[in-house]
Amino acid sequence: MKYYLIAGERSGDLHGSNLIKAIRRHDPQAECRAWGGEMMQAAGAELVTHYADMAFMGFWEVAKNLGTISGFLKKCKADILAYRPDVVILIDYAGFNMRIARFAKENGIRTFYYISPKVWAWNQKRALKLKRYVDKLFVIFPFEKDFFQKFDYEVDYVGNPLFDAIADFTPNSHFLKENGLDSQKPIIALLPGSRRQEVEQMLTLMTATKPHFPNYQFVIAGVSNLPKELYQPFEKEDIKLVTDAAYDLLSVATAALVASGTATLETALFEVPQVVCYKTGSISYAIAKRLIRVPYISLVNLIAQKEAVKELIQNELTPQNMAQELQDILPKGTKRAAQLEDYRRVKALLGEKGASERAGELMVQYLLN
Repeated sequence: MKYYLIAGERSGDLHGSNLIKAIRRHDPQAECRAWGGEMMQAAGAELVTHYADMAFMGFWEVAKNLGTISGFLKKCKADILAYRPDVVILIDYAGFNMRIARFAKENGIRTFYYISPKVWAWNQKRALKLKRYVDKLFVIFPFEKDFFQKFDYEVDYVGNPLFDAIADFTPNSHFLKENGLDSQKPIIALLPGSRRQEVEQMLTLMTATKPHFPNYQFVIAGVSNLPKELYQPFEKEDIKLVTDAAYDLLSVATAALVASGTATLETALFEVPQVVCYKTGSISYAIAKRLIRVPYISLVNLIAQKEAVKELIQNELTPQNMAQELQDILPKGTKRAAQLEDYRRVKALLGEKGASERAGELMVQYLLN
């Protein structure tokens, strides 16, 4: 069968690659075409467009780039019609993928959605659009199944694919030496995100906390889909950069400053105490504040249903506040033990590995029946 997958960011590329591997195990003749990245391509998909070309963040930033996004939508729709897949599989990336879901449905092409748009966070009536345009929805958080039942929409809860990614990870035993890191000095990891816009914003603030912690190494988790020059202003003798090695970094880190997003949950699953950081343009933030309907922005807190990790948002995100919160989660800090205990609870709520395998198997079964 022919599968057309669309992921619009780095985490989607990771989960899409594991999904492709699972699909191919249950459908050895599977042909996959994708919008994604290197990981999906390595898993066997023919890559149409790289997600880095479509990485726009925030309401205002998206609005400014509507012409570019419209061009990508036209290209994607034309490519789908030319390819005529048996199914279009959408992976997160709601703004773009919801439009593709409607298009595919209107053109008689089956639609599956893996990793649901966060309709429970804002504009919850979008759940009705998902129900109308998506044939099968595969969710990764336990509370999502109950949420969609309110709209009489039966969905498949497959577990969280981050367990798969972390279970498949083998730490590099030479990581410290290869990156010039001191094995005797504890590490504070800086995870500023994977989009140029957020990296520029976050690293300016994150690195400003370094003078408060002279006994720690600060290490930036960079990504290769962004130009190395973006990180150079922040690299100093006592601030190192590692590229495409966030899991290796987390496996040796004592604590972390993390941009809000998937990385907050990854950091929790590695049991690294963290401070969650979020800042966007003032217009985008004003819009988001009016629309958001959940009490937290980090996945860790949403799953725990409490403030397990501190969230510093917008004007609260200052080097002084970051330094104070970071101090509290370092060894002997007042909040470290409680945060680690909350991590264990979050892990228990999420279940176990195998989400990609379950989703892939179910998708093939649904297509055959």
